[in-house]
Amino acid sequence: MLSLFLNAPLQKKVAAIALPMVLSNLSVPLLALVDTAVSGHLAHPWYLGGVALGSSLISLLFFLLGFLRMSTTGLTAQAYGANDQAGQLTCLSQSLLVALLLAMLLLILQSPLAHLAFSISDASTEVNQQAQLYFAVRIWSAPATLINLVLMGWFLGQQNARYPMAMLICTNLINIVLDLLFVLGFGWQVAGIAAASVVADYAGLLLGGGLLLRSLTGKALVRSMLSQLSRFAGLRRLFALNRDIFLRSLCLQSVFVFIAFQGAAYGDNTVAANAVLLSFLMLVSYAMDGLAYAAESLVGKAIGARDNHLLGNTLGLLAIWCLLLAMVFSGGYALFGNNFVSLLTSLPGVRQHAALYLGWMVLLPLLACWAYFLDGVFIGATQGKTLRNSMLIALLGFAGSFYLLQSWQNHALWAALAVFMALRSISLALILRWQWQHSTLLHVAK
Repeated sequence: MLSLFLNAPLQKKVAAIALPMVLSNLSVPLLALVDTAVSGHLAHPWYLGGVALGSSLISLLFFLLGFLRMSTTGLTAQAYGANDQAGQLTCLSQSLLVALLLAMLLLILQSPLAHLAFSISDASTEVNQQAQLYFAVRIWSAPATLINLVLMGWFLGQQNARYPMAMLICTNLINIVLDLLFVLGFGWQVAGIAAASVVADYAGLLLGGGLLLRSLTGKALVRSMLSQLSRFAGLRRLFALNRDIFLRSLCLQSVFVFIAFQGAAYGDNTVAANAVLLSFLMLVSYAMDGLAYAAESLVGKAIGARDNHLLGNTLGLLAIWCLLLAMVFSGGYALFGNNFVSLLTSLPGVRQHAALYLGWMVLLPLLACWAYFLDGVFIGATQGKTLRNSMLIALLGFAGSFYLLQSWQNHALWAALAVFMALRSISLALILRWQWQHSTLLHVAK
């Protein structure tokens, strides 16, 4: 392990992708922290609860469609490793077509989706009203959000982390500035938080489109997309991979939506406190996702090139960085957790409730870090079924744990989440070990 850590050429390859993505990904939870802080300092807790509930639904929809980035990264990286330029363009064209189709469906179905989601919420009337307002504005960023996912996935698959970093940082910095302007300056409250995200997503799309045109001409892209429309059967592998990653994402996001909605049943202060603590966990997940992105890109490249030596060394080095990063987060929350809570909300009741559950924030990074890292490994290997099956096992563990511990109320939610993360990590680690021992990891499903 020490020799891997001191391997300068390998460190450089990993750092070229992981470091920009870790740094830029941290701007995403920073935005969520600003959203939480802005709404948390408004006059009533239902503003914070409404943003938490409404953004949970938006996150569910957009994260469910996160397969657009994941599948694009894995398939493009394999084509890149095999030096297949035509395959890289085909992957981009197919993914953009799927993104546009899904964005249209979201806009058409926005009313029934909102009615279904909020009709089953146990939150107070005030929280539900604010959540519906947030959703009604935020959903209009769907086209930009989904296309941005494809563009970032394609850039990452080509081992280019600088362009996704620029897109993420630009989008989130604009979002933060507009948050402060729309809410504190114009007094638009929850609607202002949502509107800031919409404007920022389209600004990110403009930047991403400009960066894309540095790699290829618009004429070549349009021609390729029109060609793919005429042969839909060629999308079979993309649809199969996307289906499995979609189901995996559905399980993952259903857990966090359940936490948001079930927490609402315990009162406005509890749902607001959970929103604060989930912001802490989001910070961990986005930092870890930076390492996962590196795993997706480098594992996909190694598989495309059939380079087992690069694959093994990359896995070992990323595992070391994964553990170190998790320890930093756990230690930080143990030492400064209450200070972080105070930064995010001035409401005494919310602070008191959040303090009760801070211990889970110390434990969760150490349990969850392997799940994020191994997700990246199997996405790069385009093994969607493996991710789907692992997530189903973890979801059953979450449901069973909450059922057995439900008398603990909100503590039961956090305990079940810990079980969920542990089962994801353990199941994926066991599968990876078996595949490595039997030399099947380089096999790509067709």
